[in-house]
Amino acid sequence: MTRPTVERLRALPKTELHVHLDGSLRPETMLELAREYGKELPSTDLQELAGYMLASDTRNLEEYLDRFRLTLSVMQHADALERIAYELAIDNHREGVRYMEVRYSPILHTQAGLPLPETVDAPLRGLRRAEEETGIRTAIIICGIRNMEPETSRDLADLTVAYKGRGVVAFDLAGAEYNYPAKKHKNAFFTVINRNMPTTIHAGEAYGPESIHQALHYCRANRIGHGTRLFEDADLMAYVRDLRIPLEICPTSNVQTRVVETLADHPIRRYFDEGIVVTLNTDNILISGTTLTREYELMAEHLGFTWSELVRVARMGFESAFLSWPDKQAFLREFDAAAAGLSEG
Repeated sequence: MTRPTVERLRALPKTELHVHLDGSLRPETMLELAREYGKELPSTDLQELAGYMLASDTRNLEEYLDRFRLTLSVMQHADALERIAYELAIDNHREGVRYMEVRYSPILHTQAGLPLPETVDAPLRGLRRAEEETGIRTAIIICGIRNMEPETSRDLADLTVAYKGRGVVAFDLAGAEYNYPAKKHKNAFFTVINRNMPTTIHAGEAYGPESIHQALHYCRANRIGHGTRLFEDADLMAYVRDLRIPLEICPTSNVQTRVVETLADHPIRRYFDEGIVVTLNTDNILISGTTLTREYELMAEHLGFTWSELVRVARMGFESAFLSWPDKQAFLREFDAAAAGLSEG
């Protein structure tokens, strides 16, 4: 069976539902910002820096997350946040992304005194500029951090609610998973839920299905970030399938954090075959050294996904997006027309 070409996969309309702003800088932007703000990086050579930031030697999630210390060092000013968000949207549009939800934790960008509201306003300005130039639709997901105090998550939940209808669409919980249970942050999630906003939680990545269980039943998550280890609990897996709870799958990242040994071992094939809603995402473009088109290509290369199956995965992305129902239906009509044209080509 002939694999779909890179050009065809790039042309396929796609969503990016799980991408971190602070893990997706352009290396050249990172260098320029470091010079501007007087920050020291491991190298001033573009190729060497890109190689250093690539998580090719990480042994677990914690080592993978350690790379963020460097990106965050150059993301403490409004101009930097605006630029990085703009460039991320532009880069994703070139990969065929038509709708993107970018996530990050605003509290991590206040080290130089930037007011918390400006840590949201600045990326929103960049995203809006990219929308005007390209037509890509974007939104922000604000993240609480597992290893911070629950009160901090509650503050970030309040921030999420304050920006409802102004570019922020959901609340998330990210960071080191092992020993930092989601249920400690449940009050933050109920703050958001009570204002009729959706939630997603990183779960089942560095910890097992118990983490997914907490995300769903203690924090009422509408989607699961990663969910890689869901297969370890057959009953919970059936629950996720039957209630159509989407998984935000990031295959390359999962190999780098050693959740799976190789791409060929990734359970996304099993999840898809068993009828679970799966979406494909990059997680971190810089740190994982990937693009969304590349993730689709890898699924064909290592897990035997056909063109028609990848079209179904792409469509599930639009079905799973935190969009209004009318907007979602409009996107799906456009997707179906575009996919039909590509399938006939």
